[in-house]
Amino acid sequence: MEEKKAKKQEIIETEIQMGTVHPAALEPYRVRFFVEDEIIKDAEITIGVNHRGIERVMEGLPVEKANMLTEKICGICSNSHTWNSVRTAEKGLGVEVPDRAVYIRVIVGELERLHSHLLYLGHGCETLAHETFSMRVFYIRETIMDLLAMIGGNRVQYGCSIIGGVRPRCELDDNRIQRILDGMDLVEKNVLDFANRFVKDSVVASRISGTGYIPQEQALKLAVSGPTLRATGVKRDLRTDMYEYDNFDYDIITQDTCDVQAQLLMRVFEIFEAIKIVRQAIRDLPEGKITDRSWEMIDTDLIESYIEVPRGTLYHSYAIEDGRVRHCIIRTPSMSNIGAMQYACIDNHITDGQLCIVQCDPCFTCSDRAIEVYDTNYNKLDKSILKSNIH
Repeated sequence: MEEKKAKKQEIIETEIQMGTVHPAALEPYRVRFFVEDEIIKDAEITIGVNHRGIERVMEGLPVEKANMLTEKICGICSNSHTWNSVRTAEKGLGVEVPDRAVYIRVIVGELERLHSHLLYLGHGCETLAHETFSMRVFYIRETIMDLLAMIGGNRVQYGCSIIGGVRPRCELDDNRIQRILDGMDLVEKNVLDFANRFVKDSVVASRISGTGYIPQEQALKLAVSGPTLRATGVKRDLRTDMYEYDNFDYDIITQDTCDVQAQLLMRVFEIFEAIKIVRQAIRDLPEGKITDRSWEMIDTDLIESYIEVPRGTLYHSYAIEDGRVRHCIIRTPSMSNIGAMQYACIDNHITDGQLCIVQCDPCFTCSDRAIEVYDTNYNKLDKSILKSNIH
């Protein structure tokens, strides 16, 4: 199959454009399919429709206000952005987060992974035109959304992390803990029932098996991250590098068929691992305070923080000057996965084009913020030069 996908230098005269709005897409983007006899020979994805300049808006804002703004970047992994932005400041300021707050952050982070993966499965089933499966998954997801609303007071933006811990409203008492445990039992049972039905459906199997093939070598070459990479057999999960997950026992799920089926099964199995982590965090939840506000604001050089979010590796970077954010850069997982989305379309039927893109769990709206900095002679500036210009 890799030989079949060898890049050919040829002119494809038939071009089919999709977007910027597509019924099966959750957000606007433009795709150009270059087609020959209804087979996709090449694809090009263009984003930027929803660019809001959040990094520019963050420049000069007080750090804690800027952290809150990052929550607006994405409506699915809003907590991930706030967590990593706060984590960036804590790293630069040398703030030590109380153990109980770390565990609560992990619980909220894994709940967000659960609802994100369930959204992915629902969206995938919708793209397969299987509305029944799609609605069934969205129904399961409601349990997670209710738990997040219970903890943070909101279904989408929970405002959990602050520098030095988590907000007081996110404290977990016995009643909340029991509701989370009951929710995990219910979600585990319902996802298991769905998975058993899903994998046995011959119509679904015929659509997803062998479709959207992304070989491991190509995934590594394209710097793919997260579940999309692990579905090609690469055992890489950035949570293993995060101190917050040092005390948790979980398996890194991989699949080796490198197709849509592998991508869907990846998320199903990761749901069970996320439930396992939440249960461990509840069982071992330390006593003590959830916030330490004794830190002092200082100026810093550029600070970087990488974390594993539902779609892959999330990067935040900024410096602190007079308590305000400077030189902010945010890079989301979908930015590094766009190459895989384009590659996955090649040699598939035009009717499977959208499915090949959706399999990589795109979030283009929150990807609309990568920037490149050039000098007056249009020479691209690298990170070392940017750092040297911070005074």
